[in-house]
Amino acid sequence: MSHFPDASATGFDYRKSSYSGGNENCVEYALDLRHGVAVADSKNPSGPALSFTATAHTAFITAVANGEFDFDLL
Repeated sequence: MSHFPDASATGFDYRKSSYSGGNENCVEYALDLRHGVAVADSKNPSGPALSFTATAHTAFITAVANGEFDFDLL
């Protein structure tokens, strides 16, 4: 995983995820041959971004889809 302190300075071509909802849950992603997949918060374009290898990103998305990160707040 790589960390970029300013997503807008990466030069990546970010696109809003089709899974983002309204103004509350906005995730942008960028595909980059060197870094894999970068993700950032579209409400904070100069905020941080993280990048993952394609394999790590696929594993994360699969885990989310399988509910592996679901938890009860109460």
